[in-house]
Amino acid sequence: MNIALAGFGKEGKASYDYWNRDGNQITIVDEQAVGDAPEGVATIIGSDAFSKLADFDLIIRSPGINPKKLPYENKVWSATNEFFKRCPAETIGVTGTKGKGTTCSLIASILRAAGNTVHLVGNIGEPALGILPEIKSDDIVVYELSSFQLWDIQFSPDVAVVLGIEPDHLDVHDSFEDYVQAKANIRRYQEIWDECYYHPTNENSRKIATTSASYVEDERQLEARSQNIYRYGSEESVFVQDGWFVDNMDRQIASVDSLRLPGKHNVENACAAIAAAQHYTIDADAFKKGLEDFTGLPHRLKFVEEVNRVKYYDDSIATTPGSAIAAIASFEEPKILILGGKDKGADYTELIESCSRSASTVIAIGSNGPRIAQMCEDLGVSYIEEQGGMTDIVERAADIAQPGSVVILCPAASSFDMFKSYADRGDQFIGAVKQL
Repeated sequence: MNIALAGFGKEGKASYDYWNRDGNQITIVDEQAVGDAPEGVATIIGSDAFSKLADFDLIIRSPGINPKKLPYENKVWSATNEFFKRCPAETIGVTGTKGKGTTCSLIASILRAAGNTVHLVGNIGEPALGILPEIKSDDIVVYELSSFQLWDIQFSPDVAVVLGIEPDHLDVHDSFEDYVQAKANIRRYQEIWDECYYHPTNENSRKIATTSASYVEDERQLEARSQNIYRYGSEESVFVQDGWFVDNMDRQIASVDSLRLPGKHNVENACAAIAAAQHYTIDADAFKKGLEDFTGLPHRLKFVEEVNRVKYYDDSIATTPGSAIAAIASFEEPKILILGGKDKGADYTELIESCSRSASTVIAIGSNGPRIAQMCEDLGVSYIEEQGGMTDIVERAADIAQPGSVVILCPAASSFDMFKSYADRGDQFIGAVKQL
């Protein structure tokens, strides 16, 4: 079979390894140069590369490629579709704008503590196709699903978790509604008996949970499908009461103190994780141990160091205003916030208003730093513009920070104007702090 790999990132490499068998002829296709293609493999590179695929038998879309760039009916497939079609185990899928990786990791930690074999795949773990041959029918797969992976998926997980949904990736999606509809595929193909847990207050999350399915034919099926959606963080599911995570049968599952992660948003993430994990275990010791064992992912509001009685936190993963607001709400101390980067078309009004209410000082950086600085000026928020590198940014923060305050890198923007990735941005922040 003549197969085109449209895009060649991390998942594209796993796709190459998976399909490079049984006499298949593989061609890597991308609009930009591919520096690490396997030796001898054919390539089609250039701005018009995706217009040259009509003669291929199968086109594998990588997550970063908009399906609208591949108008080849019945020929386009994806690694995510292939995985769900072939996976012998049950799956828990998690989507949302922020918190996916943390929630997936908490679910995996709890289920492993209960003695299950768990495979963590997607953005947070291994490329799914890379570990497909290892998965057994009694294992459990926890899959972090971005809008890019869900865009054209034709399957849904056995258990779906929908975290908060806010505008993001509007530089890639045609509109916010297009983004929401991509996310909705996590629910759209679930069977009547499958479960879905959604955010307690986010209307877009509720909208996804109540997404209709094409196979629902009568009122009886509609009623049955609606019975298996639950609002986590509320009495419908898992919620917090008197310092305990409690379920809808009034069982105390674990103390909130078992959670090692800061912030109200992480308590919500834990409610979602516990709710999903309860589909497979009710072992109280497993919930306690699973929460305690997970101490957080890199660049997710991670404590870096205390210097001159000022604490520094790396939240480089915070690429949206909503995630930066969550970081602000996690601390009572006076705050210096490092905001800015490559603009993704987000509205910063609520974020800057939150800075005003919390008496935060903003250091505006990156290509949209001037925009953020102007909004701070308009709303009376103390700010500094800094267009130097990360060392200059951190030194500026240290100069103005008072003892007892916190400095948080929570950019609310993409990293690609100044850095290779959000991880590179976070690593440079950590390095600069350690040089103080």
